[in-house]
Amino acid sequence: MSLSRRRFIASSAALGAVSSPLGAQDDITEFDLLRTTLVGPPENAIAALDKIRERGSPDLASGLIMAMRFSQLPSTHFVETLTAITGTGAGNNWFDWMLWQEANPQIVPHQPSLIALKREIYLEIDPNFDVFLKPRHLRRDKMKIRLEEITWGGVRKDGIPSLDNPRLITASEASYMRKGDLVFGVSINGDTRAYPLRIMGWHEMFNEVIGGIPVALAYCTLCGSGILFETKVRGRTKPLIFGSSGFLYRSNKLMFDRATHSLWNQFTGKPVSGRLVNSGIKLKQRPVVITTWENWKRDNPQTRILSMQTGHRRDYGSGVVYRDYFASKDLMFPTNVDQRQHRQKDYVFGIREFGGAKAWPLKAFRKRKVINDAMRDKKLVLVGDEKTRSVRAFERNALTFKSADKGGLLSNDGTRWQITEEALVAPDGRTLPRVPGHIAYWFAWNGYLGAESEIYKG
Repeated sequence: MSLSRRRFIASSAALGAVSSPLGAQDDITEFDLLRTTLVGPPENAIAALDKIRERGSPDLASGLIMAMRFSQLPSTHFVETLTAITGTGAGNNWFDWMLWQEANPQIVPHQPSLIALKREIYLEIDPNFDVFLKPRHLRRDKMKIRLEEITWGGVRKDGIPSLDNPRLITASEASYMRKGDLVFGVSINGDTRAYPLRIMGWHEMFNEVIGGIPVALAYCTLCGSGILFETKVRGRTKPLIFGSSGFLYRSNKLMFDRATHSLWNQFTGKPVSGRLVNSGIKLKQRPVVITTWENWKRDNPQTRILSMQTGHRRDYGSGVVYRDYFASKDLMFPTNVDQRQHRQKDYVFGIREFGGAKAWPLKAFRKRKVINDAMRDKKLVLVGDEKTRSVRAFERNALTFKSADKGGLLSNDGTRWQITEEALVAPDGRTLPRVPGHIAYWFAWNGYLGAESEIYKG
């Protein structure tokens, strides 16, 4: 039995047993039917499923899919009903039917019952979820994503605690680090910092001021993506502070801001539900790189690094957090993936700038470290290393580049350029600015940006 189902069942008595939910026929609502599949005796649950089949409409499919995940009733009963009302056999479990639901957006759910069911189930898991589940914010015309696809990730609100202005130490003090440990490397206005993935995997978010710029790193371990956002936005006097809601959308974390408790898509930096949903806000990205501690410290000897004294008790050992998930080819939560070009957990480096989006598979850097390319008529040079998951992108104007013998890059005009965290720098003072981008699993990039994204073919 899954952890999510155990937690719900353990507390479902608080929902109250419905002794005769089908007794007063005129008073039965769609919510009553769905709720009865979750609580009360099995015979009542089966009777409710029979009623839903007799009703014959697919608009309760989303509620049934959600109920199947948490009900004590064997999933076969739900599958039979779902097959009858949808006319299709999508699979034998919640995961399969979630994939079907994502692929069939034309089926509009019965809104009142779905909202009521989500609130009842999720508030029983954690009453603090109420700030995200206000009925006025959950209407179909008030959301940027589909309510039926928002699912629980197995933790409570702030169950994955953010690190807000955490303690930093010098490189020489970081005796806990191994040379090959991966870090998120950030440098803004000369303020250079490293955030180990072995720590950030337990927290998935930091809120900081780096180089005078308020920023947040939103790390979705499920997506393999850490994205650095500026948090000072127009129309607000104070920077936004972000946390992890405990909810997912297509196997991607939904973060939230602590000022309004709006839900945000971690991948796009846009609010998708709540008070800010129609604000037009889109968080600006800043460059961040994944690299080894050995390489980061060599190139940035004055760096500071996150201390293990975070105020939380976690196993911050190398390779501990999400070990099984990172080693597996499978996803933990359901989402449809186009795998004709790449496997779902292949890494890509993605850029969303210049009015477009483009992704470069990390394996493109296997045989060559430097790629001269372009997107939306903006000429770029990318420097990457598949083994360390490191990619940096820079504008290149009319120049083309190759690796220099003793480090750095050599342009076609014979100039040797130094690679820094903010720009390519020539001896004569010329600079070429860095372009923000980030690493991600293919499924996440394709799932959110597939239709609008270019893909580097090599």
